[in-house]
Amino acid sequence: MTSEFAVAVHGLVYLNKKKTTISSEELASNVCTNPARIRKVMAKLKKAGMIETKEGLEGGYHFIKDPAQVNLKQVCDALEVTFVSSSWKSGDENMPCMISSGMSGVMDDIYGELNELCRIRMEKITIKDIQEKLVKSRQSS
Repeated sequence: MTSEFAVAVHGLVYLNKKKTTISSEELASNVCTNPARIRKVMAKLKKAGMIETKEGLEGGYHFIKDPAQVNLKQVCDALEVTFVSSSWKSGDENMPCMISSGMSGVMDDIYGELNELCRIRMEKITIKDIQEKLVKSRQSS
């Protein structure tokens, strides 16, 4: 999983709270990253119809959806996120050993199942839920 997901969720919660157009610089400052990274992530969220952009001096990003209707699976889909995967595979499919030749396929199946379970769980968490958690944690501090 890439950090784009955290940037996107943080950005959407911040935009929802502000309820106005926010520049990539201000958003980057709040997320603690750089404006170019914000623009890259926000472009994907715009393509998914979650935010709108405004050009010019007073330009930036604006969250346009109901935060109770935007779940984290939708954010994942917009970013094409894979939660569980492996860039390295053990074994060799061409070896005569049953374990060496079959391990990568078995592990890929396990990763696929875990990824799907993550996606199912993310569908149950909304931007509103995250904002409410932040408010509750702030009140208990």
